[in-house]
Amino acid sequence: MHLRAIVLRIALSVSFLGAMAVPRADADTAAERLAQSAAVLQEILSAPDRGIPADLLRKAHCVVIVPGLKKAGLVIGGKYGRGFLVCRAPGNDAWGAPAALRIEGGSFGFQIGASETDVVMLLMDDRSVKGILSSRFTLGGDADVAAGPVGRSTAAQTDATMNAKILSYSRSRGVFAGLALTGATIRQDLDQNEEMYGRKWTTSEVVAGRVAPPRTAADLIELLTTHSRRP
Repeated sequence: MHLRAIVLRIALSVSFLGAMAVPRADADTAAERLAQSAAVLQEILSAPDRGIPADLLRKAHCVVIVPGLKKAGLVIGGKYGRGFLVCRAPGNDAWGAPAALRIEGGSFGFQIGASETDVVMLLMDDRSVKGILSSRFTLGGDADVAAGPVGRSTAAQTDATMNAKILSYSRSRGVFAGLALTGATIRQDLDQNEEMYGRKWTTSEVVAGRVAPPRTAADLIELLTTHSRRP
């Protein structure tokens, strides 16, 4: 068995033990996960003076939402979650159908415990989008990723943050902040795409507009549309 698979299995075992101590209603279906994604995005966008700046969301090519990213560690650490990629439809500013994704990764160092964190990422350029559309994409390896700035605007932010091609945010125990999620790998989730669309459409096919958004994604798309209207 590959070392990466061993790391992930150990980390997830610790995560499940932690979940027994701190119960949380996990989403089992794509529809439930879409509802959770909409709720996460609503809370992060609505956080007074601590949300995602509106001007950044207007510039974003795509958004990734991962509700309940599991992180665990017992000397060896790991993270795992399932979520969605939503991009602007080809040729216009409207948001298209969501494509399902998996995110996973491991880390080494002294650590112990388990937690769940809601994650939102903004993809700010075409290269990052193309990377996510591939079958495997590593944050921080294939594209620069940085903790995203929070507030009403990005006018006072540093050039270093603004030069990052992927900006990430987190919500953990009600706290909103930027999150440097480097080293994690993002893959397409064909099983969840099949559940939503009745066929194992690839991420590229969904983003290209080959399918219409499911009704269960209406709240998520409406939120993105409302908060990202361009002047």
